Amino acid sequence: MKQVSQYITNIFLRSLIGLALLLPYAQRVRIMGWLVENIVSPLAGYPKRIRANLAYVRPELPVAEIARLCKAVPNNAGRTLIELYSGEQFVKHAAAAPISGPGYVALEKARSDGRAVILVTGHFGNYDVSRAALIAKGFNMGALYRKMSNPYFNAHYVQSITTIGTPMFEQGRKGMSQMVRHIKSGGILGILTDLHAHGGTHLNFFGKPAITSLITAELALKYNAALIPIYARRQDNGLDFDIIVQAEIPHSDAETMTQAVNDGLEALIRENMHQWFWIHRRWKNT
Repeated sequence: MKQVSQYITNIFLRSLIGLALLLPYAQRVRIMGWLVENIVSPLAGYPKRIRANLAYVRPELPVAEIARLCKAVPNNAGRTLIELYSGEQFVKHAAAAPISGPGYVALEKARSDGRAVILVTGHFGNYDVSRAALIAKGFNMGALYRKMSNPYFNAHYVQSITTIGTPMFEQGRKGMSQMVRHIKSGGILGILTDLHAHGGTHLNFFGKPAITSLITAELALKYNAALIPIYARRQDNGLDFDIIVQAEIPHSDAETMTQAVNDGLEALIRENMHQWFWIHRRWKNT
């Protein structure tokens, strides 16, 4: 039964994506945002999840703000989805994004020194903008990704994000081996770490314990790589971005370093609540 449900879900989403791709870039991004906000989100139960997460970590939010986020969060998710399927047109927008923040100097220095970099990011704005922009600037940028639970959707999703740039490393034994070789060669690795991680460590996120992977800090310590948080914030026009490179996390221990990453992401989310993916089960008791 689960397999049938996954197949139907894939057909539905693939059809939406296919129709959207027939439209000019700006129009398709706006329409896909609207479709996910008004059709996919209610059917998938996203508002319930968003409300549960917000009630858990931001109970002081006004009712009107919660209602706004229940619409704005799926809208951003829809825009992100179709952008990732838009190939060269998306890369063009990403490459034009201005890059700022204290960590960019550290990133450039690591490149000139041939030192590996672990770029940690999250489901904020559009998480693949930074990768596309850095590849366009000549950085040796790879990324670790987690295979989606829906195998039908995963097949074309991976193909789509691969067109943005390679190498891509699938989470697992083979991918980890390839990833380590990339790091040892002085490459840059991007990793999303704002998901519930089985076997992770309880760290603070929005004042609540959230099971968090320590992998980025562990890799940085093991291979003497710079650990730098990076995020792409969507602009008010809904199409363009600016890339924020937060300060390099000093080497200490994995928990302290990862908590610093959580703190930096939380601060950014608090300033841009609608741009984080509040649909995830980041706190498993929500």
